[in-house]
Amino acid sequence: MSKAEVTKLMSRLRINYLSRHRNLKQPDGPEGRINKLRKTVTGLIKNERIELNFARADEARGYAERLISDAIRHGDCHRPTMEMADFWLLEKQLVHKLFKVLVPRYETSPLSYTRMWKAPREYPGHYRLRAVLELRGNPFPSLEPTKSHRRNLLHNVLLHEARKESVREKLEQSAADLTTKKVEVEKPKEEKKAEKTEKDEKSIEKEEETKK
Repeated sequence: MSKAEVTKLMSRLRINYLSRHRNLKQPDGPEGRINKLRKTVTGLIKNERIELNFARADEARGYAERLISDAIRHGDCHRPTMEMADFWLLEKQLVHKLFKVLVPRYETSPLSYTRMWKAPREYPGHYRLRAVLELRGNPFPSLEPTKSHRRNLLHNVLLHEARKESVREKLEQSAADLTTKKVEVEKPKEEKKAEKTEKDEKSIEKEEETKK
């Protein structure tokens, strides 16, 4: 069987996924690990955005992607897909949401069905990596950082002009201060020069009087 034929038999994930599962700490063993991932996938389908530890978010993301992919590929009349949805979704009303809401949303999308963002770490508290896992097209405000460094955006143009105006005012004020200081420095010099001239004139007058 060729590689192309294999890809037709099973869904291909649209995200980078580890070949080995993550080592999630769970005192109940493998069964507790699966139950934790089932709760995470259920919460993601229900709320469409959840915040949790990075490792569990990254692990559960692959299962959510596979679940949505198989639902789009096979539909709600495919028995194995329905059994998988029934297993992963603990709240059974979410099976209806999966096939009637999420499948129409993503059936023509070329992108992945989920997105994951790094979240701030809790402080004080456990120093663990946090993440936000969400479904694309959710009704919440976007977490994607805005590219506010673009020069041609209106607010950046206004800020640039305001900055230039501020610099110009500071330069004009500095020039005015220098002019004032220069006048204050030159004024005593002119006064001394006038006094010296006056003294010279008086001395000349005295010399003329003595000669007479």
